[in-house]
Amino acid sequence: MATVVDEGLSYDDVLLVPQRSSVFSRRDVDTTTRLTKVITLAAPLISANMDSVTEASMAIAMARCGGLGVIHRFLTIEREVEEVRKVKRSESIIIERPFTLTGDATLKDARRVTHDHGISGILIVDKDNRLRGILTSRDMKFETIDSVRVSDLMTHDVITAPVGIPIEDAKEMMRTHKIEKLPLVDTEGRLSGLITAKDIIRKETTPKASKDKKGRLLVGASVGATGDYIERTQALLDAGADAVFIDIAHGHSEHTIRALKTIKRTFGDVQVIAGNVATAEGTRDLIAAGADAIKVGVGPGSTCTTRIVTGAGMPQLTAVMA
Repeated sequence: MATVVDEGLSYDDVLLVPQRSSVFSRRDVDTTTRLTKVITLAAPLISANMDSVTEASMAIAMARCGGLGVIHRFLTIEREVEEVRKVKRSESIIIERPFTLTGDATLKDARRVTHDHGISGILIVDKDNRLRGILTSRDMKFETIDSVRVSDLMTHDVITAPVGIPIEDAKEMMRTHKIEKLPLVDTEGRLSGLITAKDIIRKETTPKASKDKKGRLLVGASVGATGDYIERTQALLDAGADAVFIDIAHGHSEHTIRALKTIKRTFGDVQVIAGNVATAEGTRDLIAAGADAIKVGVGPGSTCTTRIVTGAGMPQLTAVMA
């Protein structure tokens, strides 16, 4: 039986009634909210998981502002995974797996790595992962022979720090030695991480950025409700995605419920956001299936064609109030 709504309201149809306020400054307002029981955002803004809306650069910008970007699923699994990895590697208090090369790599190899990953230097290790040097953009700047080995160009005397060094101590070492990269090594000289001046500065200038326990930016990623969604979810979680969004035009469907239950059963405590729905019944069914958060709204976006193509939807304020 079809649901009949006597009146439907969008946000453009209403205004807030001004009332007495105890807020002295807009700076005093705290917008922090929970997306799920384990994910908190300083700015309650999430990008739509629609085609082409969000890839790494957008997700990085949103996380630095305290929100959350959701990588869309209209990519190969490998491409979507790479976008997630770009976000997780974009900044961190400690980079656990910095990019490396061995000494017999060529200048051409080094330039490809720096270009592909947007980095300015590469740590050089031996086959046992012991640190042997660092190759910076300064070392490569005026070199013209692509076949020259990085061992002939790199800086051999590298300032290092032990694993577990406090950030303030690392910052002081970088100030004293006037360096921008501080490799972390264990007692046998094996590379165990990297601290960069860029990441320390970003931490200080974006204090409300959305980050995980390791200091990496948060990122969501979407999967479909049919097809390769289990394989895709596994790959995205392995890459570090903090939440999985099920992307389907009509979230109150057997496809969504089945996919949601399967993902939760397969991957345990993964955070899954499901939808989109526009009714209380749809919300209740997704919660019962295990959703950690619900996407509300069918067709409210300015670029969404769902309402036009299908004739289905609900004005957004009414959908939220339901």
